[in-house]
Amino acid sequence: MTYTFDPLVPRPIDRPTDVALDGPLTPEQSLALDEAKIFVGPADPADRPAWRERLAAWRDDARRRHGYTGAAYDRPDAAWAAGCSTVAQVWLWDELLYSFAEHRFTPERFLADARERFGGLDAVVLWHAYPVIGIDDRNQWDFYRDVPGIVDLVRTFHDAGLHVFVDYNPWDVGTRRGDDDLTELAALVRDLGADGVFLDTLKKAEPELVARLEAARPGIVLEGESKLPVERIEDHSSSWAQFFADSPVPGVLRAHWYERRHMQHHVRRWHRDHSEELQSAWLNGVGVMVWEVVFGVWVGWSPRDAATVKRLVTVQRAARPLLLDGAWTPLAELAPEAEAAGVYASRWELDGVTLWTLVNRGDADYAGPLLARGGDDAAGAGGAAGAAGADVRVPGRGIAAALHVADGADEPAWLPHLRDVVASLDTSVPHDPDARFPHRLARRLDASASPSRSTGVTDPAGRGADVGQGGAEEVTGAPEPGAVVVPAGPYVLTVRYRARETGMYQGAPYVDEWKPLPPRLHDARTLQRDGELAAPVAVGADVTNAQFAEFVAATGYAPAVAHRFLAHWVDGRPAPGTEDEPVTFVDLDDARAYCAWRGGRLPTEDEWQLAAGQPGWTRGEPAVWSWTASEHSDGRTRFVMLKGGSDYRAEGSDWYVEGGRHAPDYAVKLLVPGLGLARGATVGFRCAWDLLTEEVTA
Repeated sequence: MTYTFDPLVPRPIDRPTDVALDGPLTPEQSLALDEAKIFVGPADPADRPAWRERLAAWRDDARRRHGYTGAAYDRPDAAWAAGCSTVAQVWLWDELLYSFAEHRFTPERFLADARERFGGLDAVVLWHAYPVIGIDDRNQWDFYRDVPGIVDLVRTFHDAGLHVFVDYNPWDVGTRRGDDDLTELAALVRDLGADGVFLDTLKKAEPELVARLEAARPGIVLEGESKLPVERIEDHSSSWAQFFADSPVPGVLRAHWYERRHMQHHVRRWHRDHSEELQSAWLNGVGVMVWEVVFGVWVGWSPRDAATVKRLVTVQRAARPLLLDGAWTPLAELAPEAEAAGVYASRWELDGVTLWTLVNRGDADYAGPLLARGGDDAAGAGGAAGAAGADVRVPGRGIAAALHVADGADEPAWLPHLRDVVASLDTSVPHDPDARFPHRLARRLDASASPSRSTGVTDPAGRGADVGQGGAEEVTGAPEPGAVVVPAGPYVLTVRYRARETGMYQGAPYVDEWKPLPPRLHDARTLQRDGELAAPVAVGADVTNAQFAEFVAATGYAPAVAHRFLAHWVDGRPAPGTEDEPVTFVDLDDARAYCAWRGGRLPTEDEWQLAAGQPGWTRGEPAVWSWTASEHSDGRTRFVMLKGGSDYRAEGSDWYVEGGRHAPDYAVKLLVPGLGLARGATVGFRCAWDLLTEEVTA
C-alpha cells in the first residue's frame, strides 16, 4: 500500500489508533497503544464498555512497564500546569502586545482582548527568535536577553495571574556561540522568572536538560511539540496536541488518559475551523492553544470558536477538581436521540457531583433528551440541560454541559459562582454560530506617520523630516552623483522568495493544511508584481558609515529608542578602516531620517529591484541587505521587504533567514522587531529621489 501526501488531510501518523477489543491485551497491542495520539472511539455503543476496560488495562500495564511514579506532578510549583486550560503563543512584537508608536509593550491591551474574546488566558508562550533569527549572528538567547524590559513584561503577566513559557530552539546551531544550550537555557529561565519551556520541534527534553532546568527553576514545566512518548509523561507536565486527528466518534487522548494531571493543548495552527479540536479538548478535560498570528501570518479565530473557548475555560476552571480527581467515563451513555444526532459526552463523578461535558458533531442544533427516560436526575449548568430525560440543547459544532448534585451530597463550593458566570455568558455572550474567518489585509504603511518624525531632523531645503516616503508626499531633492535612474512608466516584475511560514503579502501559506512538509515547506516560489512609476526615480548606492556620520554630526540625530543604534561604532564614530563600508545597526526610522536629510526617501522594493537592473548599479562591501519603504501591517504583524542579501549566512538549519548574496529579484519578508532589535550587523539602506522629467533629460 502506497501513501500519497495530501496536505489537506491528516497524515497516517496524525490519525487516531484503533483499539482491539477481542481477547486479552497482548504485549504487542499494549506497545501499539503506547504510540497512539488519540484512541479511536468505537461507533457501536455496545462496544464502549469493553473499550473503556481495554483502555484501563493498557494504562495499568503501561504504568507498570515504565515504572511510573507521578512524582513530577506532585511538585507544588508545577501544580498550575494541570489547570492550564488556555495558552497563547504570541510573537513578542505582535501589535496587540507591542506599540510601535509608543515604543513599549502593551500587555494591558493584549490581556483585555483575551478576556473579551476567549475568557482570559492561563499562560503565554513568548515567542522571540524564529522567523527573524539568521538575519545576522545573534543567537536565540540574544533575542530574549537583548529585549529592554522583558523581565518587567514577564512580571506583568505574573501579576495578572498568567504563567509564562519561553521558547527553546534546539536547531539554533549556526549563530553566535556562547555557553552550551543547557547552561544558556537554565540561566535564561532563572533570570526571566519563566514558569515553563516550550520545546520547539522536540517531542521531549533529554533527562539531563530536565534536571538542569529543575535545578534552575524548581517546578519548571516542559511542553513538547506533538506526541510525547509515554515513558516521558513521567517528567513532562504538559504537551502540545498539535495536528491530532480525532475519530468520527470522539476518542480519548492517550497522554491525558495515562496521567490525568498531564495537560495537553490542542492546536491546528493553520485551520480556520477549530470545532473538532475544541470538542476533543472539552471531552478529554484538556486545554487549547490560541494561536492567531503564526509567525507573522494572521489565522484569527472565528467568533463561534472564540466563544466556544470562553465557555470551555469558564467551566473547566471552576470544575477542575472533577476533571482531575473525578471518575472519568468517556463516551458515556446518552439518550438514543442524542446519539443519533451526533451528540457525545464524557461523564465526571466525584462526591455525589456529576458533570457531563457534551459535544455536537453535527451542524444542526440538537434539542432533545440527555439521558434515556427514567435515568438519573440531572440539573442544568447555566441552562445547558434540565432533568434527565428532559430536553437539552447542544449547538451545532458546539459544546454544552450538564451538572447533577445527588440527594444528600454537598453542593461544591465553586458551583454558585459558576452558575452566575454561565448565566451572564448566556445573556451577554450567547452561542455565536458565526464561523466565518475574520480576514485581515496587510496594508502598506504611510511612512510620513512614522514614530520618528519628531526627531527634528531637517533636509537641505528646510522642509523638516515629515516628507513623503515612497507613496506618501513626493520628494524632489537632488540625487547623489552616480545614482541609477529608473525611467517612469509601467513595469512588470518577477519576485522570487522562499515560502517560509511567514507567507508574503496576504493570507496564510498553508490554509487548512495539516503539518506542512517539504517540498511545500520552505520551497522556492515566484510571484508577479506590476505597477507604474509616475515619474523617474533615482536610487543611490549603499549609504556608508562616513556618510551617516556626516548626517549625525550635522543634525544631532537621536532616535526615539537608542538601543543598538550604531552599535558597531567606537566612541560615536565609525571604526577606523570601516568608513566606506555600508552603514548598519540602523532601523527603518534611522534610514528614513537620513534619506529625508538628503532630500530623498527609501526606495520601495520594486524601485530597488528595477534600479538593480540598470547600468551603473553597484554593491557596497561587505554586502548587506537593504531596508526598503515597503513596510506593511495587518494590525497585528509589522513586516518589511528586504532586498539584496548579505555576506553573512547562518548554517545548519532550514529555519534561519536565508543568508548570502541574492539576485535583485529575490525578496525576504522580515517581521519587524521593536525596541531597537531591528538594528543589526547585516542590514543597511539606500536612498531614492523622485525626479522631474527635465532632471532626467538635462
